[in-house]
Formats: sequence, C-alpha cells, structure tokens
Amino acid sequence: MKSILVTGSSGLIGSEVVTFFHNLGFSVHGIDSNQRAVFFGPQGDTRWSQQRLVDTLPRFSHHELDIRNRQGLIELVKQLKPSGIVHTAAQPSHDRAADIPFDDFDTNAVGTLNLLEAARQACPESPFIHMSTNKVYGELPNSIPLVEQETRWDYADPAYSNGIAESFSIDQSKHSLFGASKVAGDVMVQEYGRYFDMPTCCLRGGCLTGPNHSGVELHGFLSYLVKCNLEGKEYTVFGYKGKQVRDNIHSEDVARFIHAFYETPRCGEVYNLGGGKGNSCSILEAFALTEEFTGKQQVYRYVDQNRIGDHICYYSDLSKMKKHYPQWDITKSLRQTVREIVASWQGRLG
Repeated sequence: MKSILVTGSSGLIGSEVVTFFHNLGFSVHGIDSNQRAVFFGPQGDTRWSQQRLVDTLPRFSHHELDIRNRQGLIELVKQLKPSGIVHTAAQPSHDRAADIPFDDFDTNAVGTLNLLEAARQACPESPFIHMSTNKVYGELPNSIPLVEQETRWDYADPAYSNGIAESFSIDQSKHSLFGASKVAGDVMVQEYGRYFDMPTCCLRGGCLTGPNHSGVELHGFLSYLVKCNLEGKEYTVFGYKGKQVRDNIHSEDVARFIHAFYETPRCGEVYNLGGGKGNSCSILEAFALTEEFTGKQQVYRYVDQNRIGDHICYYSDLSKMKKHYPQWDITKSLRQTVREIVASWQGRLG
C-alpha cells in the first residue's frame, strides 16, 4: 500500500490532505505537535481536528513530533520511507513572527530543511510538496498601480489582469520576519529539487481556507471573520479602508492540486496557489457575503493603520498551474466556501 507523510496534519490544509489521500486508499502518517495552540493560545488549538482524523480514518497514524526535532524527523522518515511528503507545518502568522523570531525561523526555515534532508536520505524519489506563501513576495505587490473601486482595490495595470504570476520578484522589499523565514524554506525546497534532482515544489498560497479552519485574528481571516460574525464579536479592520483584496481557495482544491503534482511531479517547481480573481474578495465584500448566509450584521471597528507587510491587493495568476496540470481547476466557488465555513462554525459554536 502506498503511504504519504503529512506534516501539520491537524491543521487546515494538513487535515484536508490526510483525508483526501486516505480516501484514495493511501496509508497516511501525520506529524503534528499542536504548535498552533502555542503560537496563538487556546483558540488556535487543533486537537479536535487530530481526534477527528484518528476516530474516522482507520489507515491514519498520528505522530506527536515537532519538525524542529531534526533527529526524530530523520529517524521517522527513514522508518516510513513514504511515497510522498506534504509539508504544511509552519508558524503561519507574519504578525506573531515579530514576537517569536527564533521559533518562527526554526519552524519555517530550519524545520523545512530538516524534512528535506530526511527525505533526501530516505526517499529522494518521493514527491516533496511544500506549502509556501504569497508573503515571499513581501510588499512588492503594493508597488503595482491600483484603482480604487466602491468596495475593493484592483490592479490598474492590465499586465496583472489575471493576478500575480510566479515570475514576480521576491527580492528587495519588506517581508515581515515570517515572510523572510518562509522565503528561506521556499528557496531551499527549490534548491533540493534543482541541486539534488528531487521532485519538489513550492505552493505559494494565498488565503487557504475551508470549514475545518481554526481561524484566529492573526491568521485565517475568512474563518475568523465568520466566527466573529456569528459570535457578535467586534472584528478589527487594519487599514486600506477595508478594501484590501485576497483570493480564497478551498482546502479541498488545494489537496486536489497536491495530488495532481504527486501523480506527475517536476523538480524544483513553484506555483502561486490561490483562488484566482474569480474567488477574490475584499474585507468589505466578505462582510456582505457572510451576512447573507448568517443573517447577522457584522460588528467591526476600523484602525487606520495597515499591518506590516500586508498586501493591498493580491490574487494569484493560475495560468502556470493550469498549463502544467490541465486536469486541475477551482471547483469550490467563494460563495460555496463561505457557506461551508458558516455551517462549520455554527456546528462548533453550538
């Protein structure tokens, strides 16, 4: 039986990947130490997700291991020799990183190197899929001329009518410490692919979301926004008039692309993985869409100060992904995604 190893297996993307590959008949091994609860407190806890996987998936095995544990990671990968590795574990917040710079870098950069070297020693032929981030582009997307519309910012330059492509520079701009640590991991994944001829790819995600997201204020904006709406809790909008734009991709569509790469891998590739322009929305537009499904008005306050390294407008150009993997496309619309997130939080909040 084929096996796959998933780091961050209790998180949003990790748990989706675990379930997806399990449903295809794989034996699935998950690595997770619930660091999200350490980074974000009790509201970031993912033990509920871990328990759900253990209870419902008979071919899933949980491994309580921190990716910063180099020797433990090397020993486990040598023992398992998985046919594929999906690396989703991370410190995911660019705001939080400034308070915990060593934890951030040791997790995002060194942890990724630990896993790459473990893979090179034990299973160099197995596809290695790394969840990177669009924050590797730093603030440079903010240099693109914009046009202000009633509820959102958008690109004024027709060269970006389909969004940001993989050829966009990651150099000479402010990234936040999180963005910098993810750049280090991203480039290392590419280098192991090119230097050692290993089948690796970096998926530079936009807003990855879905019903199993434990969204918090510092990470997971759409999930957290919905949670605030349902609880009647005040949501804080940081700058840009609430018109900042993100493309949102459902975790299931992320898992589908990961499987496509696993089936036909390439060496040292990079893809901007997001919902594209069709699944993009501003915070103001997300308010309206959420209110439509919950029937509750969004309570929020506006702070006229943007978050450091925050993009004013960002959505992914999916052209390269679709060219390399023409069988893949977005299947979950933004409306359907929000509907599922609302239903999930309603069930969890009771």
